[in-house]
Amino acid sequence: MSAAGPVGPRRPLLSRRALRAPGLLLSGALLASGCGSGAATDDAAAPADAAGYPRTVRDCGHDVRVTAPPRRAVSLNQGTTEILLSLGLADRMAGTATWTDPVMKGLEKANSEVPRLADDMPSFETVLDAEPDFVAASFASTLGTGGVATRDRFTELGVPAYLSPSDCAGKDNSGDGDGVRSEPLTMDTVYGEVRDLARLFDVEQRGEKLVADLESRVDRATSGLDASGVTLMYWFANSTSPYLAGCCGAPGVITRAVGAENAMDDTHEEWPQVGWETVADRDPDVLVLGDLTRKSQTAETAAKKIEFLESDPVTRNMTAVRKKRYVLLSGQAMNPTIRTVEGVEQVAAALREFGLAK
Repeated sequence: MSAAGPVGPRRPLLSRRALRAPGLLLSGALLASGCGSGAATDDAAAPADAAGYPRTVRDCGHDVRVTAPPRRAVSLNQGTTEILLSLGLADRMAGTATWTDPVMKGLEKANSEVPRLADDMPSFETVLDAEPDFVAASFASTLGTGGVATRDRFTELGVPAYLSPSDCAGKDNSGDGDGVRSEPLTMDTVYGEVRDLARLFDVEQRGEKLVADLESRVDRATSGLDASGVTLMYWFANSTSPYLAGCCGAPGVITRAVGAENAMDDTHEEWPQVGWETVADRDPDVLVLGDLTRKSQTAETAAKKIEFLESDPVTRNMTAVRKKRYVLLSGQAMNPTIRTVEGVEQVAAALREFGLAK
């Protein structure tokens, strides 16, 4: 979900922070070509005048152009952070921000080597103080008006800015919520993001290997699986007015992969807020619960969600609650990221365990 809730349903955006004159924050080295230690590509350290540069990728209606492999990248959301770390680029990162979960398993050491600028959305000044030569974000609410800064603001300062295509392809973010999708998200869009970043950083082979590994994991998790007729409902956070997944975001990817149905398929909103009477009336077979470590809304952890479901008179008699059919997912697995694959694996395994899939 959007950075306003940091990957999760959007909270009211904070007022824009007062911005100091950028010339006081950016060094000449940054505006020239980026500074910091060199970083390894698949073959050797990337020189500042690497062959094959400049490189450009088309992203969300913008051309993102780099004149050399970035050496001081700042990732503004956990989703883009985990892609860069998975591509082996920790030594070319100057900072990360906006976290909802512990880092993906296997990336702990790499992540510990990168400065964390903020647990939530950082200020523009904080990002510029890291002297980035590239920024990446998962959500338009982070890299846009009301967020850290707009892409154009970064570009004016000589810093290329990349936005995850999963938050703009077939999606309208102009409203007050987390956006509305006109087209269902597919993992191909996420794989395209991996390939874009790998190209910009001159590690295409690593990108292709990562995509192949992710595709293989989905195939293994869903091989022979038939969950037709099974209904799922995805609850991200908030016990007063819960944010539930609509038809077509990352939960839609998971639902289609396992062959089940989303009980909220009739809305194209990414994460609409609904009343508990609606939840109880739709009475899904399985509840997929966000298990978040952030502390920005009520019922962030799965434990708090289960406590609410089993005590509230409106929800405690629901089928999934009575039969304790809960699947616990990280916030990142419920977002359009490489960890959506983790969501496919966990939901598929749970459906088999519950005896709901052939």
